[in-house]
Amino acid sequence: MGLKRDVLTWPCLLAILVIPVSGVLGQGASGTDHPFLAQWGGSGPGQGQLWNPYGIALDGKGRVYVADYANDRIEVFDSDGNYVTQWGSKGTGQDQFHHALGVAVDPQGYVYVADTLNSRIKKYTAQGELVALWGEQGEEPGQLFNPALLALGPKGILDVADCSNNRVEQFTSGGIYVGRAGEGGDGPGQLSQPTGIAVDGQGNIYVTDTNHHRVEKFGPAGRFLTQWGRHGSGMGEFDTPEGVAVDKRDRVYVVDSGNNRIQVFNSSGAYLEHWGMEGGGKGQFNAPAGIAVDDAGKVYVTDWGNDRVEKFGP
Repeated sequence: MGLKRDVLTWPCLLAILVIPVSGVLGQGASGTDHPFLAQWGGSGPGQGQLWNPYGIALDGKGRVYVADYANDRIEVFDSDGNYVTQWGSKGTGQDQFHHALGVAVDPQGYVYVADTLNSRIKKYTAQGELVALWGEQGEEPGQLFNPALLALGPKGILDVADCSNNRVEQFTSGGIYVGRAGEGGDGPGQLSQPTGIAVDGQGNIYVTDTNHHRVEKFGPAGRFLTQWGRHGSGMGEFDTPEGVAVDKRDRVYVVDSGNNRIQVFNSSGAYLEHWGMEGGGKGQFNAPAGIAVDDAGKVYVTDWGNDRVEKFGP
């Protein structure tokens, strides 16, 4: 199990998940102080084990939801990593997934999942009972093609990184299409395989433009605002950025996957700090993927290649 398993099954991940094995191997253990607090998982299909975990989300009760990509399920833990429950299996049925990447939780406790290779979004109760399902593969408004990570805005709008369509799509909590941001291309406001997405308290949208090694910021209505980053290993540079999260102070946390680190910026893109390096030890990463920040500033990261979740202090 581990990094190279099954990466050829999804075009959007082909350029993302193979590079950290031989990529730039870090800038030292840390550029700041985010103390390691805990880790959980371990390779396997059993309860509490993980196999290439990707998306991660938190609810208001301190539970941690993980898109267990290669096990085709959602696993739920408490904030200390104790196993709570799980649901899903591999397939195309209503209660099945084909490599789910993204997960998000709204204030009412409903859980949204990007069922990636089935090109659809699924909505569940916190206990895993299916409430709604929408989407089909295509390029038209409201259709999806390999949706990746998810984020919920302050007005309950679900933002989807529609990876293979090179755009962000927006839906109501019931699946009604309401808008989009971005389009394919290389210029400002254009995207190439966007993977991660986060929304701040004002509704601004932050997208990891993964193949362009940058972050792009859009307004709530999808208007391009700014961008930052380029390919490299220096401060503020990226190698295949994936997950992104925004904390209560509007600091932007970016999973710099190919550099095996987390970088933090202000809402305008000014570099603030970083931590992490390649490895399997505590506080180290092997192709980190998803990220979430709780109200106390604690940071949760899915460590894809090490089949675990890591938790850090503020």
